[in-house]
Amino acid sequence: MERDVESLRHDHVFLGADHARNERKVWLVIALTATMMVAEIVGGSVFGSMALTADGWHMSTHAAAMLISVLAYVYARRQARNPRFTFGTGKLGDLAGFASAIVLALIALLIAVESLVRLANPVAIDFSQAILVAVIGLVVNLVSAWLLKDEGDHHHGGHHAHHAGHHGGHHHDASHHGAHAGADNNLRAAYLHVVADALTSVLAIAALTLGWIYGWNALDPIMGIVGGLVIARWSWSLIKATATVLLDARASGDDLADDIRRAVETEEDRISDLHVWQVGPGHHAAIVALVAQKPREPSFYKEKLRDLEELSHVTVEVTPAAAA
Repeated sequence: MERDVESLRHDHVFLGADHARNERKVWLVIALTATMMVAEIVGGSVFGSMALTADGWHMSTHAAAMLISVLAYVYARRQARNPRFTFGTGKLGDLAGFASAIVLALIALLIAVESLVRLANPVAIDFSQAILVAVIGLVVNLVSAWLLKDEGDHHHGGHHAHHAGHHGGHHHDASHHGAHAGADNNLRAAYLHVVADALTSVLAIAALTLGWIYGWNALDPIMGIVGGLVIARWSWSLIKATATVLLDARASGDDLADDIRRAVETEEDRISDLHVWQVGPGHHAAIVALVAQKPREPSFYKEKLRDLEELSHVTVEVTPAAAA
């Protein structure tokens, strides 16, 4: 008996298929950002450029924001098999993504406020230095964005199942399927941080160039307000996506529950209760409660769900129709 139980045990590691790769990417972006930060601060101090020095310290806040993402990757990986986490640590990336989205919203607010203040109280602009700093920032952020860009879904195989018990006419069964890499909101958060910074650099270059040529100094803070609004919209999109996962809600357009119904339900077997939620990038768990006229073993119904690769953990409960 003990041997059977042990052979059917399995872990609950629901990390994304590209977890390790994405972690390395973020570390690389942090290293790149920190290098540019030091170079700009030192260069600004040596050459007496306040613009370079200020952008260097701005880079430090950018690197700090990246730490949210990378530390989430590290902690999720190290604690992936910790039994205290009932469904693993796959959702930690969404928690980090949510926190990053809040930080992104605050950045958008600060940019807009600073731009409004600058619009009300114009200051003299050293266009040549400001454009140089904006171009350096743009190059760094474009390289970072290229490094963090998600390369798409990857598949990995494997299938594992166990029978969890039989209680009062209810059969419980769980299966662990190979899952494809779903949206990694932690990587998306890091990506949006560098893209947002790149956007502000592009808008700044355009505004500064036109201001230098035509004397339109007000264009610089106006572009800042526009950038703040765009970043705020990206932040809201990320907040909605991560909150959906954290609250175990079905994402808009997610038809996995419908796929489960189509795979399992017949005239004799009807689903009385169904719960589907995401436990990690590309991994979903489901509890399927069935009322069957001719009850079969849970493995019979589980087999019908084998082709749904997004399902990584399934519990099936079967109740005879007469007892329902």
